[in-house]
Amino acid sequence: ANNHTLVYIMQVQPLNALRWGLGQACNLLGSVSNVAVSPLLGSNKPFASMNLNKGFSASSNSPPVYPPPDASRLGTADLTDVHMPDPVDIAGGNRKVQVVQPGLFHDYGGKLRFSGQAVTIKCYENNPLVRKALGEPGAGKVLVVDGGGSLRCALLGDQLAASGVKNGWSGVIVNGCIRDSEDIGAMPLGVKALATHPLKSSKRDPGLRDVPVTFGGVTIKPGDWVYADKDGILVSSTQLSL
Repeated sequence: ANNHTLVYIMQVQPLNALRWGLGQACNLLGSVSNVAVSPLLGSNKPFASMNLNKGFSASSNSPPVYPPPDASRLGTADLTDVHMPDPVDIAGGNRKVQVVQPGLFHDYGGKLRFSGQAVTIKCYENNPLVRKALGEPGAGKVLVVDGGGSLRCALLGDQLAASGVKNGWSGVIVNGCIRDSEDIGAMPLGVKALATHPLKSSKRDPGLRDVPVTFGGVTIKPGDWVYADKDGILVSSTQLSL
């Protein structure tokens, strides 16, 4: 410390003791220019400081001030704060926004936050419709594939994912498995699935397209809005905003 600055730590908690201590410090240390105060016993990190010429100022240990939500990112946590404000224990089952059961889906794409209107496919261990859909213009939509939860083969691989990127799809959600996960992880495409599996799917039964699909406690209809990030998946019949 130099002759002009001294950090004085006061390990006191009651407000009156804090005031008394500061008064004593000011009287006894007339040449002191800075006093730092910590009200927590055993703490050496002041929450505020006092410059004897300028007054109090908050230190870096003050509670942080957080900025408002970034509306452009459409985070699922921010969306639920706005569109699901009722307490969870009294809201009932008539929510306009559905939340997919947590713990089922994992992130595999290079884009962890994605959203868009749903295009739905219902298939089981066969993926011709998945290939066909991702070969079409996606226009920022999300392909939702209900593979019946099968863990016996993959419904999406690197070639189909690359096709989705090329054609402007925002993401793919697979109630089943994918493969080539390392390569897909380097692509600017949102991909959520139950797991990975190295075996490709069959091509004999195309399945159904543009039908309601139900999994993870929600029903997704063609044209519904889907919002996904690391916190989960939301489904709404109307577009959400912040």
